Amino acid sequence: MLTLPLEPTDDRANPHFKDAESCSRWLGQLQLTNLQLAHSLLLTQIGELNRYPMRGLERLGTLELLRETVGYVQDDYAKKLSGKPLPLNESELMVFVAIAQLWQAMISGYRRCLQAFIAGDKQLEQHGALLCQRCLLYSGLEIFEHLLTGYEFDARLWHQLHELYAFAEQHGWQASEVADLLNIKYPHSNCRSIYIKILLACYARPAELSRSQLQLLDKWLTQWSSALTVERNYTTSKGDALPLAVDLGSTSGLRPAKQITPGDSIRYLAMVPLSKLLRVKTILLQQGQTPQQIGLCEHCNSHDCIELLTFLHQGLCENISTRFAERHPVARHAQLCCKPEGIYAHLSGKLFKQPRVNTALSSTARKQIETFGRVLQDAPGSNEVGTPLEKWQFENESILGARLTRDDPYGERLNRNQLAGLRPCDSETFILCITAWVNITLTGQLQIGLRYLPGSPEAVDIRATSLNAAVSDKYVPAFLLPAVAALKIPASLVVPRGWFHPGRVVEIKHQNAEKLNAKLSLSIEHGLDYERVGFTLV
Repeated sequence: MLTLPLEPTDDRANPHFKDAESCSRWLGQLQLTNLQLAHSLLLTQIGELNRYPMRGLERLGTLELLRETVGYVQDDYAKKLSGKPLPLNESELMVFVAIAQLWQAMISGYRRCLQAFIAGDKQLEQHGALLCQRCLLYSGLEIFEHLLTGYEFDARLWHQLHELYAFAEQHGWQASEVADLLNIKYPHSNCRSIYIKILLACYARPAELSRSQLQLLDKWLTQWSSALTVERNYTTSKGDALPLAVDLGSTSGLRPAKQITPGDSIRYLAMVPLSKLLRVKTILLQQGQTPQQIGLCEHCNSHDCIELLTFLHQGLCENISTRFAERHPVARHAQLCCKPEGIYAHLSGKLFKQPRVNTALSSTARKQIETFGRVLQDAPGSNEVGTPLEKWQFENESILGARLTRDDPYGERLNRNQLAGLRPCDSETFILCITAWVNITLTGQLQIGLRYLPGSPEAVDIRATSLNAAVSDKYVPAFLLPAVAALKIPASLVVPRGWFHPGRVVEIKHQNAEKLNAKLSLSIEHGLDYERVGFTLV
Protein backbone atom coordinates (compact mmCIF):
# COMPACT_ATOMS: atom_id res chain seq x y z
CA MET A 1 0.00 0.00 0.00
CA LEU A 2 1.51 3.34 -1.07
CA THR A 3 1.37 6.00 1.64
CA LEU A 4 2.08 9.62 0.72
CA PRO A 5 2.56 11.52 4.00
CA LEU A 6 2.35 15.08 2.66
CA GLU A 7 1.26 18.25 4.41
CA PRO A 8 -2.05 19.61 3.07
CA THR A 9 -1.90 22.46 0.60
CA ASP A 10 -2.44 26.01 1.87
CA ASP A 11 -4.33 28.84 0.14
CA ARG A 12 -1.93 31.28 1.76
CA ALA A 13 1.06 29.83 -0.14
CA ASN A 14 2.36 32.40 -2.63
CA PRO A 15 5.13 31.09 -4.93
CA HIS A 16 6.65 33.42 -7.54
CA PHE A 17 5.22 31.13 -10.24
CA LYS A 18 1.85 29.37 -10.19
CA ASP A 19 1.83 27.60 -13.53
CA ALA A 20 4.23 26.44 -16.25
CA GLU A 21 4.10 29.75 -18.16
CA SER A 22 5.02 31.94 -15.18
CA CYS A 23 7.63 29.37 -14.11
CA SER A 24 9.31 29.66 -17.52
CA ARG A 25 9.48 33.46 -17.15
CA TRP A 26 10.86 33.19 -13.59
CA LEU A 27 13.58 30.75 -14.65
CA GLY A 28 14.56 33.12 -17.47
CA GLN A 29 15.26 35.85 -14.90
CA LEU A 30 17.07 33.60 -12.39
CA GLN A 31 20.71 34.66 -12.03
CA LEU A 32 22.93 31.56 -11.92
CA THR A 33 26.16 33.51 -11.40
CA ASN A 34 25.48 33.65 -7.66
CA LEU A 35 25.18 29.92 -7.06
CA GLN A 36 24.28 30.10 -3.36
CA LEU A 37 21.51 32.62 -3.97
CA ALA A 38 20.13 30.69 -6.96
CA HIS A 39 20.06 27.49 -4.90
CA SER A 40 18.32 29.23 -2.01
CA LEU A 41 15.68 30.74 -4.32
CA LEU A 42 14.97 27.38 -5.98
CA LEU A 43 14.62 25.64 -2.63
CA THR A 44 12.31 28.34 -1.25
CA GLN A 45 10.10 28.63 -4.32
CA ILE A 46 9.73 24.88 -4.95
CA GLY A 47 8.83 24.44 -1.28
CA GLU A 48 6.22 27.18 -1.64
CA LEU A 49 4.94 25.60 -4.89
CA ASN A 50 4.50 22.28 -3.08
CA ARG A 51 2.21 24.01 -0.56
CA TYR A 52 0.23 25.83 -3.25
CA PRO A 53 -3.07 24.19 -4.34
CA MET A 54 -3.14 23.63 -8.11
CA ARG A 55 -4.30 21.09 -10.70
CA GLY A 56 -2.16 17.97 -10.91
CA LEU A 57 -1.30 18.30 -14.60
CA GLU A 58 -0.29 21.95 -14.19
CA ARG A 59 1.91 21.03 -11.23
CA LEU A 60 3.51 18.24 -13.27
CA GLY A 61 4.24 20.59 -16.17
CA THR A 62 5.79 23.14 -13.83
CA LEU A 63 8.02 20.55 -12.15
CA GLU A 64 9.16 19.28 -15.54
CA LEU A 65 10.24 22.83 -16.45
CA LEU A 66 12.22 23.15 -13.23
CA ARG A 67 14.17 19.91 -13.67
CA GLU A 68 16.99 21.15 -15.90
CA THR A 69 17.82 24.22 -13.80
CA VAL A 70 17.60 22.25 -10.55
CA GLY A 71 19.95 19.59 -11.91
CA TYR A 72 22.48 22.16 -13.12
CA VAL A 73 22.49 24.14 -9.86
CA GLN A 74 22.67 20.99 -7.72
CA ASP A 75 25.65 19.62 -9.67
CA ASP A 76 27.56 22.89 -9.40
CA TYR A 77 26.72 23.43 -5.74
CA ALA A 78 27.82 19.89 -4.84
CA LYS A 79 31.32 20.64 -6.15
CA LYS A 80 31.86 22.58 -2.91
CA LEU A 81 31.88 19.22 -1.10
CA SER A 82 34.31 17.41 -3.39
CA GLY A 83 37.17 15.78 -1.48
CA LYS A 84 36.13 17.22 1.89
CA PRO A 85 37.19 15.26 4.99
CA LEU A 86 34.60 14.23 7.56
CA PRO A 87 32.86 15.46 9.54
CA LEU A 88 32.00 18.44 7.37
CA ASN A 89 32.51 21.86 8.94
CA GLU A 90 29.54 24.12 9.58
CA SER A 91 29.49 25.86 6.19
CA GLU A 92 30.02 22.61 4.27
CA LEU A 93 27.27 20.91 6.25
CA MET A 94 24.88 23.72 5.35
CA VAL A 95 25.64 23.10 1.65
CA PHE A 96 25.02 19.36 2.02
CA VAL A 97 21.75 19.83 3.91
CA ALA A 98 20.52 22.35 1.33
CA ILE A 99 21.29 19.94 -1.54
CA ALA A 100 19.42 17.10 0.18
CA GLN A 101 16.47 19.40 0.92
CA LEU A 102 16.18 20.46 -2.72
CA TRP A 103 16.10 16.83 -3.90
CA GLN A 104 13.45 16.17 -1.25
CA ALA A 105 11.45 19.19 -2.47
CA MET A 106 11.42 17.71 -5.98
CA ILE A 107 10.31 14.35 -4.57
CA SER A 108 7.50 16.04 -2.63
CA GLY A 109 6.31 17.84 -5.76
CA TYR A 110 6.05 14.67 -7.81
CA ARG A 111 4.53 12.77 -4.89
CA ARG A 112 1.80 15.42 -4.70
CA CYS A 113 1.11 14.77 -8.39
CA LEU A 114 1.01 11.03 -7.66
CA GLN A 115 -1.39 11.74 -4.80
CA ALA A 116 -3.68 13.49 -7.27
CA PHE A 117 -3.37 10.52 -9.64
CA ILE A 118 -4.41 8.07 -6.90
CA ALA A 119 -7.32 10.37 -6.01
CA GLY A 120 -8.62 9.93 -9.56
CA ASP A 121 -7.38 13.05 -11.39
CA LYS A 122 -8.43 12.25 -14.98
CA GLN A 123 -5.82 14.56 -16.50
CA LEU A 124 -3.05 12.48 -14.94
CA GLU A 125 -4.38 9.02 -15.78
CA GLN A 126 -1.84 8.57 -18.64
CA HIS A 127 1.10 9.73 -16.52
CA GLY A 128 1.26 7.10 -13.77
CA ALA A 129 4.48 5.46 -15.00
CA LEU A 130 6.18 8.85 -15.43
CA LEU A 131 5.19 9.98 -11.93
CA CYS A 132 6.55 6.79 -10.38
CA GLN A 133 9.74 7.06 -12.43
CA ARG A 134 10.31 10.67 -11.33
CA CYS A 135 9.64 9.88 -7.66
CA LEU A 136 12.12 6.98 -7.80
CA LEU A 137 14.64 9.08 -9.73
CA TYR A 138 14.71 11.92 -7.19
CA SER A 139 14.64 9.53 -4.24
CA GLY A 140 17.73 7.94 -5.76
CA LEU A 141 19.40 11.31 -6.24
CA GLU A 142 18.90 12.16 -2.57
CA ILE A 143 20.29 8.78 -1.52
CA PHE A 144 23.21 9.13 -3.91
CA GLU A 145 24.08 12.57 -2.49
CA HIS A 146 24.47 10.94 0.91
CA LEU A 147 26.75 8.27 -0.59
CA LEU A 148 28.88 10.93 -2.32
CA THR A 149 29.28 12.99 0.85
CA GLY A 150 29.70 10.12 3.32
CA TYR A 151 26.67 10.79 5.53
CA GLU A 152 24.33 7.93 6.45
CA PHE A 153 20.79 8.47 5.15
CA ASP A 154 17.59 7.93 7.10
CA ALA A 155 16.18 4.41 6.73
CA ARG A 156 12.83 6.01 5.85
CA LEU A 157 14.28 6.70 2.41
CA TRP A 158 14.49 2.92 1.88
CA HIS A 159 10.86 2.57 2.92
CA GLN A 160 9.90 5.36 0.51
CA LEU A 161 11.86 3.74 -2.32
CA HIS A 162 10.46 0.23 -1.78
CA GLU A 163 6.89 1.51 -1.56
CA LEU A 164 7.22 3.38 -4.85
CA TYR A 165 8.63 0.36 -6.66
CA ALA A 166 5.94 -1.93 -5.24
CA PHE A 167 3.30 0.57 -6.44
CA ALA A 168 4.83 0.62 -9.94
CA GLU A 169 4.95 -3.18 -9.96
CA GLN A 170 1.32 -3.38 -8.81
CA HIS A 171 0.23 -1.32 -11.83
CA GLY A 172 2.58 -3.09 -14.27
CA TRP A 173 4.65 0.04 -14.87
CA GLN A 174 8.03 -1.29 -13.74
CA ALA A 175 9.29 -1.81 -17.31
CA SER A 176 7.31 1.00 -19.01
CA GLU A 177 9.73 3.29 -20.85
CA VAL A 178 9.55 6.94 -19.80
CA ALA A 179 11.17 9.84 -21.65
CA ASP A 180 13.96 11.55 -19.72
CA LEU A 181 15.42 14.09 -22.13
CA LEU A 182 17.85 15.51 -19.54
CA ASN A 183 19.89 12.34 -19.96
CA ILE A 184 21.12 12.87 -23.52
CA LYS A 185 22.95 9.53 -23.77
CA TYR A 186 20.06 7.47 -22.35
CA PRO A 187 16.89 9.50 -23.03
CA HIS A 188 14.56 6.71 -21.85
CA SER A 189 14.42 4.78 -18.61
CA ASN A 190 11.94 2.90 -16.43
CA CYS A 191 11.11 2.35 -12.78
CA ARG A 192 12.85 -1.02 -12.61
CA SER A 193 16.22 0.14 -13.99
CA ILE A 194 16.28 3.15 -11.64
CA TYR A 195 15.36 0.97 -8.66
CA ILE A 196 18.08 -1.58 -9.53
CA LYS A 197 20.65 1.16 -9.99
CA ILE A 198 19.99 2.59 -6.51
CA LEU A 199 20.06 -0.85 -4.88
CA LEU A 200 23.37 -1.79 -6.51
CA ALA A 201 25.03 1.58 -5.78
CA CYS A 202 24.24 1.22 -2.08
CA TYR A 203 25.46 -2.42 -1.98
CA ALA A 204 28.76 -1.79 -3.80
CA ARG A 205 30.64 -0.59 -0.66
CA PRO A 206 30.31 3.04 -1.77
CA ALA A 207 32.15 4.43 1.27
CA GLU A 208 35.36 2.88 -0.10
CA LEU A 209 35.09 4.81 -3.37
CA SER A 210 36.14 8.37 -4.11
CA ARG A 211 33.60 10.95 -5.28
CA SER A 212 34.86 10.63 -8.88
CA GLN A 213 34.62 6.83 -8.72
CA LEU A 214 31.06 7.07 -7.41
CA GLN A 215 30.12 9.43 -10.22
CA LEU A 216 31.59 6.96 -12.72
CA LEU A 217 29.69 4.13 -11.01
CA ASP A 218 26.50 6.17 -11.39
CA LYS A 219 27.09 6.45 -15.16
CA TRP A 220 27.90 2.76 -15.53
CA LEU A 221 24.86 1.60 -13.56
CA THR A 222 22.60 3.89 -15.60
CA GLN A 223 23.82 1.96 -18.63
CA TRP A 224 23.93 -1.54 -17.15
CA SER A 225 20.89 -1.74 -14.85
CA SER A 226 18.60 -2.46 -17.82
CA ALA A 227 20.40 -5.81 -18.20
CA LEU A 228 19.05 -6.98 -14.82
CA THR A 229 15.55 -7.88 -13.69
CA VAL A 230 13.69 -7.97 -10.38
CA GLU A 231 12.04 -11.36 -9.86
CA ARG A 232 9.91 -13.12 -7.24
CA ASN A 233 11.95 -16.36 -7.46
CA TYR A 234 15.48 -17.35 -8.33
CA THR A 235 17.57 -20.33 -9.39
CA THR A 236 21.32 -20.79 -9.27
CA SER A 237 23.83 -22.94 -11.07
CA LYS A 238 27.21 -24.04 -9.83
CA GLY A 239 29.82 -21.35 -10.43
CA ASP A 240 27.28 -18.59 -11.06
CA ALA A 241 27.33 -15.28 -9.25
CA LEU A 242 24.88 -15.66 -6.36
CA PRO A 243 21.65 -13.63 -6.48
CA LEU A 244 20.91 -10.72 -4.18
CA ALA A 245 17.58 -10.05 -2.50
CA VAL A 246 15.59 -7.14 -1.12
CA ASP A 247 12.54 -7.03 1.14
CA LEU A 248 10.03 -4.46 -0.15
CA GLY A 249 8.56 -4.25 3.35
CA SER A 250 11.87 -3.40 5.02
CA THR A 251 13.95 -0.29 5.68
CA SER A 252 17.16 -1.76 4.25
CA GLY A 253 18.70 -2.51 0.87
CA LEU A 254 20.15 -5.59 -0.82
CA ARG A 255 21.45 -8.64 1.00
CA PRO A 256 22.69 -12.05 -0.18
CA ALA A 257 19.61 -14.13 -1.10
CA LYS A 258 20.52 -16.92 1.32
CA GLN A 259 20.31 -14.48 4.25
CA ILE A 260 16.66 -13.57 3.58
CA THR A 261 13.63 -15.74 4.35
CA PRO A 262 11.44 -16.10 1.22
CA GLY A 263 8.08 -14.33 1.28
CA ASP A 264 5.60 -12.28 -0.77
CA SER A 265 7.57 -9.06 -0.26
CA ILE A 266 10.95 -10.53 -1.26
CA ARG A 267 12.41 -9.72 -4.69
CA TYR A 268 15.57 -11.17 -6.22
CA LEU A 269 18.27 -9.82 -8.54
CA ALA A 270 20.08 -12.43 -10.64
CA MET A 271 23.66 -11.18 -10.78
CA VAL A 272 24.95 -13.47 -13.56
CA PRO A 273 24.39 -10.90 -16.38
CA LEU A 274 26.25 -8.18 -14.47
CA SER A 275 29.04 -10.57 -13.47
CA LYS A 276 29.61 -11.52 -17.11
CA LEU A 277 29.52 -7.89 -18.21
CA LEU A 278 32.09 -6.80 -15.60
CA ARG A 279 34.43 -9.67 -16.47
CA VAL A 280 34.18 -9.09 -20.22
CA LYS A 281 34.91 -5.35 -19.84
CA THR A 282 37.93 -6.17 -17.65
CA ILE A 283 39.32 -8.70 -20.15
CA LEU A 284 38.90 -6.29 -23.07
CA LEU A 285 40.84 -3.61 -21.20
CA GLN A 286 43.57 -6.10 -20.31
CA GLN A 287 43.81 -7.03 -23.99
CA GLY A 288 44.53 -3.44 -24.91
CA GLN A 289 41.20 -1.84 -25.77
CA THR A 290 40.61 1.63 -24.34
CA PRO A 291 37.80 2.67 -21.96
CA GLN A 292 36.43 4.85 -24.79
CA GLN A 293 36.28 1.91 -27.21
CA ILE A 294 34.19 -0.24 -24.86
CA GLY A 295 31.87 2.55 -23.70
CA LEU A 296 33.19 3.02 -20.17
CA CYS A 297 34.56 6.54 -20.02
CA GLU A 298 35.82 9.31 -22.27
CA HIS A 299 38.57 10.55 -19.96
CA CYS A 300 39.62 7.59 -17.73
CA ASN A 301 42.69 5.40 -18.17
CA SER A 302 42.56 1.61 -18.45
CA HIS A 303 44.32 0.95 -15.14
CA ASP A 304 41.78 2.95 -13.12
CA CYS A 305 38.86 1.32 -14.92
CA ILE A 306 40.24 -2.20 -14.35
CA GLU A 307 40.71 -1.40 -10.68
CA LEU A 308 37.11 -0.17 -10.32
CA LEU A 309 35.62 -3.04 -12.37
CA THR A 310 37.49 -5.57 -10.21
CA PHE A 311 36.32 -3.84 -7.04
CA LEU A 312 32.70 -3.88 -8.25
CA HIS A 313 32.82 -7.56 -9.20
CA GLN A 314 34.18 -8.45 -5.78
CA GLY A 315 31.56 -6.34 -4.01
CA LEU A 316 28.50 -7.20 -6.10
CA CYS A 317 29.06 -10.65 -7.56
CA GLU A 318 31.32 -12.64 -5.25
CA ASN A 319 30.36 -14.55 -2.14
CA ILE A 320 30.56 -12.17 0.79
CA SER A 321 31.93 -14.91 3.06
CA THR A 322 34.97 -15.36 0.79
CA ARG A 323 35.53 -11.67 0.08
CA PHE A 324 36.75 -10.76 3.54
CA ALA A 325 38.47 -12.29 6.51
CA GLU A 326 35.84 -13.13 9.12
CA ARG A 327 34.91 -10.17 11.32
CA HIS A 328 34.25 -10.58 15.04
CA PRO A 329 32.41 -8.11 17.30
CA VAL A 330 34.85 -6.49 19.72
CA ALA A 331 34.01 -4.56 22.89
CA ARG A 332 37.14 -2.58 23.65
CA HIS A 333 38.56 0.87 23.21
CA ALA A 334 41.52 2.08 21.19
CA GLN A 335 43.57 5.21 20.71
CA LEU A 336 44.09 6.66 17.26
CA CYS A 337 46.38 9.22 15.66
CA CYS A 338 45.89 10.32 12.05
CA LYS A 339 48.81 12.65 11.34
CA PRO A 340 52.10 11.12 10.10
CA GLU A 341 54.17 13.37 12.40
CA GLY A 342 52.02 12.34 15.36
CA ILE A 343 52.27 8.63 14.52
CA TYR A 344 56.06 9.04 14.28
CA ALA A 345 56.13 10.72 17.70
CA HIS A 346 54.12 8.00 19.41
CA LEU A 347 56.14 5.19 17.81
CA SER A 348 59.52 6.74 18.59
CA GLY A 349 58.61 8.46 21.86
CA LYS A 350 59.75 11.86 20.59
CA LEU A 351 58.81 14.54 18.11
CA PHE A 352 60.48 14.46 14.70
CA LYS A 353 63.37 16.92 14.42
CA GLN A 354 66.07 17.44 11.84
CA PRO A 355 69.31 15.96 13.27
CA ARG A 356 71.86 18.60 14.26
CA VAL A 357 74.77 19.07 11.91
CA ASN A 358 78.04 19.44 13.85
CA THR A 359 79.87 21.50 11.22
CA ALA A 360 77.58 24.52 11.53
CA LEU A 361 75.83 26.10 14.47
CA SER A 362 72.30 27.35 14.23
CA SER A 363 71.58 31.04 14.88
CA THR A 364 69.90 30.02 18.15
CA ALA A 365 73.03 28.14 19.24
CA ARG A 366 75.29 31.07 18.37
CA LYS A 367 73.14 33.47 20.43
CA GLN A 368 73.26 31.04 23.38
CA ILE A 369 77.07 30.88 23.19
CA GLU A 370 77.29 34.69 23.06
CA THR A 371 74.99 35.03 26.10
CA PHE A 372 75.82 32.02 28.28
CA GLY A 373 79.14 30.82 26.89
CA ARG A 374 77.68 27.44 25.90
CA VAL A 375 74.79 25.78 24.01
CA LEU A 376 71.89 25.19 26.39
CA GLN A 377 70.26 21.79 26.67
CA ASP A 378 66.68 21.39 25.55
CA ALA A 379 64.16 22.49 28.14
CA PRO A 380 62.64 19.73 30.24
CA GLY A 381 59.77 18.08 28.45
CA SER A 382 60.66 19.54 25.05
CA ASN A 383 61.10 16.06 23.61
CA GLU A 384 57.87 14.75 25.01
CA VAL A 385 55.23 13.56 22.58
CA GLY A 386 52.81 16.44 22.15
CA THR A 387 50.35 14.87 19.73
CA PRO A 388 47.08 13.88 21.46
CA LEU A 389 45.46 10.50 20.85
CA GLU A 390 41.72 10.23 20.20
CA LYS A 391 39.56 7.64 21.94
CA TRP A 392 37.68 5.25 19.65
CA GLN A 393 35.47 2.20 20.19
CA PHE A 394 35.97 -1.04 18.25
CA GLU A 395 32.81 -2.32 16.55
CA ASN A 396 34.38 -5.39 14.95
CA GLU A 397 37.79 -6.66 13.89
CA SER A 398 39.55 -9.24 11.72
CA ILE A 399 43.19 -9.99 11.05
CA LEU A 400 43.02 -7.55 8.11
CA GLY A 401 41.36 -4.56 9.74
CA ALA A 402 38.67 -3.14 11.97
CA ARG A 403 35.62 -0.93 12.15
CA LEU A 404 35.64 1.80 14.80
CA THR A 405 33.44 4.64 16.07
CA ARG A 406 34.85 7.78 17.67
CA ASP A 407 33.70 8.43 21.22
CA ASP A 408 33.93 12.21 21.00
CA PRO A 409 31.87 14.13 18.41
CA TYR A 410 34.81 16.53 18.03
CA GLY A 411 38.27 15.73 16.76
CA GLU A 412 40.37 15.43 13.63
CA ARG A 413 38.62 15.44 10.26
CA LEU A 414 39.42 12.30 8.31
CA ASN A 415 39.38 11.21 4.69
CA ARG A 416 39.59 7.80 3.03
CA ASN A 417 43.05 6.48 2.09
CA GLN A 418 44.70 8.34 4.95
CA LEU A 419 47.52 7.01 7.14
CA ALA A 420 46.63 6.23 10.76
CA GLY A 421 48.25 4.78 13.86
CA LEU A 422 46.07 2.57 16.10
CA ARG A 423 46.83 1.40 19.63
CA PRO A 424 44.27 -1.01 21.13
CA CYS A 425 43.67 -0.43 24.84
CA ASP A 426 45.13 -3.84 25.72
CA SER A 427 48.36 -3.26 23.79
CA GLU A 428 51.47 -1.10 24.14
CA THR A 429 52.29 -1.23 20.44
CA PHE A 430 50.87 0.71 17.50
CA ILE A 431 49.43 -0.74 14.31
CA LEU A 432 50.03 1.23 11.14
CA CYS A 433 46.86 1.29 9.07
CA ILE A 434 44.93 3.02 6.30
CA THR A 435 41.40 4.47 6.45
CA ALA A 436 39.54 2.28 3.93
CA TRP A 437 36.34 4.30 4.39
CA VAL A 438 34.96 7.15 6.46
CA ASN A 439 31.30 7.76 7.30
CA ILE A 440 29.05 9.86 9.54
CA THR A 441 26.17 8.06 11.26
CA LEU A 442 22.67 9.48 11.72
CA THR A 443 23.64 10.34 15.30
CA GLY A 444 26.58 12.42 14.02
CA GLN A 445 29.34 10.01 15.07
CA LEU A 446 32.40 9.46 12.91
CA GLN A 447 32.92 5.84 11.82
CA ILE A 448 35.90 4.45 9.96
CA GLY A 449 37.05 1.20 8.44
CA LEU A 450 40.75 0.54 8.93
CA ARG A 451 42.96 -1.71 6.81
CA TYR A 452 46.02 -2.92 8.70
CA LEU A 453 49.45 -2.70 7.05
CA PRO A 454 51.55 -5.85 7.57
CA GLY A 455 54.30 -5.97 10.17
CA SER A 456 55.19 -4.04 13.31
CA PRO A 457 56.14 -0.50 12.22
CA GLU A 458 59.30 1.32 13.22
CA ALA A 459 59.62 5.11 13.03
CA VAL A 460 62.73 6.03 11.02
CA ASP A 461 64.28 9.14 9.47
CA ILE A 462 65.08 8.99 5.77
CA ARG A 463 66.77 11.34 3.35
CA ALA A 464 68.04 11.23 -0.22
CA THR A 465 71.78 10.66 -0.42
CA SER A 466 74.30 12.83 -2.24
CA LEU A 467 73.94 10.49 -5.23
CA ASN A 468 70.61 12.17 -5.97
CA ALA A 469 71.39 15.45 -7.66
CA ALA A 470 69.05 18.41 -7.07
CA VAL A 471 67.27 16.59 -4.24
CA SER A 472 66.94 18.04 -0.74
CA ASP A 473 69.18 16.26 1.77
CA LYS A 474 66.84 16.99 4.66
CA TYR A 475 65.42 14.08 6.63
CA VAL A 476 61.72 13.29 6.56
CA PRO A 477 59.76 11.05 8.97
CA ALA A 478 58.97 7.59 7.59
CA PHE A 479 57.99 4.11 8.77
CA LEU A 480 59.79 0.84 8.19
CA LEU A 481 57.60 -2.24 7.89
CA PRO A 482 59.63 -5.45 8.33
CA ALA A 483 59.25 -8.50 6.11
CA VAL A 484 56.48 -10.93 7.10
CA ALA A 485 57.95 -14.30 6.14
CA ALA A 486 54.79 -16.30 6.89
CA LEU A 487 52.85 -14.26 4.32
CA LYS A 488 55.80 -13.88 1.93
CA ILE A 489 55.57 -10.08 2.22
CA PRO A 490 58.92 -8.27 1.82
CA ALA A 491 59.96 -5.28 3.90
CA SER A 492 58.69 -1.87 2.79
CA LEU A 493 58.88 1.81 3.65
CA VAL A 494 55.97 4.20 4.18
CA VAL A 495 57.11 7.64 3.00
CA PRO A 496 55.36 11.02 2.53
CA ARG A 497 53.19 11.25 -0.59
CA GLY A 498 55.13 12.59 -3.58
CA TRP A 499 58.54 11.75 -2.07
CA PHE A 500 59.07 8.41 -3.87
CA HIS A 501 61.09 8.18 -7.08
CA PRO A 502 62.11 4.80 -8.64
CA GLY A 503 65.82 4.14 -8.22
CA ARG A 504 66.33 6.85 -5.60
CA VAL A 505 69.03 5.93 -3.08
CA VAL A 506 68.12 6.90 0.48
CA GLU A 507 69.67 6.81 3.90
CA ILE A 508 67.54 5.13 6.58
CA LYS A 509 68.36 6.29 10.10
CA HIS A 510 67.04 4.16 12.98
CA GLN A 511 66.23 5.52 16.42
CA ASN A 512 69.49 4.04 17.75
CA ALA A 513 71.33 6.19 15.15
CA GLU A 514 72.24 3.15 13.01
CA LYS A 515 72.21 4.08 9.33
CA LEU A 516 71.56 1.97 6.23
CA ASN A 517 71.46 2.85 2.55
CA ALA A 518 68.63 1.55 0.40
CA LYS A 519 67.50 1.86 -3.20
CA LEU A 520 63.78 2.46 -3.72
CA SER A 521 62.29 0.04 -6.26
CA LEU A 522 58.55 0.26 -6.81
CA SER A 523 55.42 1.89 -5.45
CA ILE A 524 53.22 -0.72 -3.77
CA GLU A 525 50.33 1.60 -2.91
CA HIS A 526 49.65 5.26 -2.24
CA GLY A 527 47.02 7.33 -0.52
CA LEU A 528 46.18 10.84 0.54
CA ASP A 529 49.30 11.50 2.63
CA TYR A 530 51.53 8.45 2.19
CA GLU A 531 53.15 6.08 -0.28
CA ARG A 532 54.24 2.54 0.55
CA VAL A 533 57.31 1.53 -1.44
CA GLY A 534 59.62 -1.43 -1.88
CA PHE A 535 63.40 -1.18 -1.47
CA THR A 536 66.66 -3.13 -1.52
CA LEU A 537 69.63 -2.50 0.74
CA VAL A 538 72.80 -1.25 -0.96
